[in-house]
Amino acid sequence: MKYIGAHVSIAGGLEYAVERAAQLKATAFALFTKNQRQWCSPSLTVEKITRFHLACIKNNYTSAQIMPHSSYLINLGHPRSYELNKSRTALLDEVLRCQKLNLRLLNCHPGSHLQQITEDKCLERISESINIVLNQTSEVTVVIENTAGQGSNLGFLFEHLSTIIRDVEDKSRIGVCIDTCHAFASGYDLRSESNCIETFSEFEKIIGFQYLRGVHLNDSKGKFNSRVDRHHSLGLGNIGLTAFHWLMKDPRFNGIPMILETVNPDLWKDEIAWLKTRQ
Repeated sequence: MKYIGAHVSIAGGLEYAVERAAQLKATAFALFTKNQRQWCSPSLTVEKITRFHLACIKNNYTSAQIMPHSSYLINLGHPRSYELNKSRTALLDEVLRCQKLNLRLLNCHPGSHLQQITEDKCLERISESINIVLNQTSEVTVVIENTAGQGSNLGFLFEHLSTIIRDVEDKSRIGVCIDTCHAFASGYDLRSESNCIETFSEFEKIIGFQYLRGVHLNDSKGKFNSRVDRHHSLGLGNIGLTAFHWLMKDPRFNGIPMILETVNPDLWKDEIAWLKTRQ
């Protein structure tokens, strides 16, 4: 079974994110567990946690269907020690928040070298950051997302993700999320079935489907291999609908959150309904 949903707002409280997902008839959803534009946020109270849990029970969502996203401020490969440690502390806080909410996945972007250290050194720092956080926590899997390769962001090659995984000590708590817009923008073609087969054959060879924990379903305003990270609604961008139809048919994507981050929330309900009919 495919778990299909969108990244919903937490305005008003975490429990409202659950209700918004249910209103979309989503079978999965993503959310921030805190204000993602701030380094520090108020702690989760027992009352907040309880309200979230009750909303999930009411709407039949389990942790397998929910993939929180960490703050965009975090850079796990930062070249400077102060900012690197700040990012590691922030990721630790995010994982602990997931633990308290009984969530088992946390999606985050890998990191950027900012033209100040080598790619290899940056990848090494990313893995080291994850090891530090995993050694202080339990149960939550850190899910590294591929990037479009914009600026100095790493993670735009499957080899980058594979290298990060290789150097993470606890392989049971590391995974990847493939964003279709990012993949397309970084040079992995998805415009035809044969392109999809080729791209995910390469994914299987370099990373392996055993590490796939989620997918972000986004069309792309940017052109193929443009390194431009600009999402679009399904079928309205340069990828087209074929890739999303193909993904819905392939059983290797069953049982993981498949999340829309497309640009028009007014279309999410229709996009989710369309995706469901393609299974």
